[in-house]
Amino acid sequence: MNLPPKDLADLKEAKVLLENPGLAAKITNVIGTPIEKAFDLLPSGWSDAVGASTRKALEIAMNSALFTLRHGEKRQAANIMHRVVAAGLGAAGGFCGLPGLSVELPVSTTVMLRSIADIARSEGHDLNDPAVKIACLEVFALGGPGAQDDGAETGYFAIRAALAKTINDAVNHLAVKGLSETSAPALVRAISQISSRFGLQVTEKVAAQSLPLLGAAGGAVVNSLFIDHFQSMARGHFIVLRLESIHGSEIVRQAYTSVEEEE
Repeated sequence: MNLPPKDLADLKEAKVLLENPGLAAKITNVIGTPIEKAFDLLPSGWSDAVGASTRKALEIAMNSALFTLRHGEKRQAANIMHRVVAAGLGAAGGFCGLPGLSVELPVSTTVMLRSIADIARSEGHDLNDPAVKIACLEVFALGGPGAQDDGAETGYFAIRAALAKTINDAVNHLAVKGLSETSAPALVRAISQISSRFGLQVTEKVAAQSLPLLGAAGGAVVNSLFIDHFQSMARGHFIVLRLESIHGSEIVRQAYTSVEEEE
């Protein structure tokens, strides 16, 4: 089955968004310094601090944003507004450095999750649907290849396949138990798997913000790139999910694999 021209064009747009260069390349293009060099400037123990902060940030965002989202009228996503807020938070984070990560990251992640949900709604998805709520969280695992990636398959559908059982378990838990058991094993496993991938992107953000000459202004720029990157991931992800709901997942996956990106 061939997709209608409009749906095929949408799928092509989604692939461009999802498969383009990762966050590290985008940051490097703006600040002019390879992220790898910035890693050397971070203090000892930074990796543990980033890992703990990333997981905590997703837990806070899940409880304070994800589970309070309500479906509303479909409208254009307010990407710029969320980007401005994230930039302001990044300025504060850049000023405080690594010690401020535990405070800045949960707030930034919550803002990003609300932006992701806003994008999902703009694509016609129902935010009351447990599958859509978990799909919003899943976007944080779709950040693309990182500068310190372990070489594992990082393609969009490969990541979704790796997360599939965990995501399905989390959706089933929400559908049956609702919000009464947010610390249930199914949700804990989902947070754990997603945070392990999200942490790669957070590491790059922290490294860039740690460069001596960037400071608060640089932190704002990096955080703006950070949220812009995940807004793109969300847009691509929810286009694909919308098309899957119409045509079926296998047809969309085959079309995605075969479609040629524009130069």
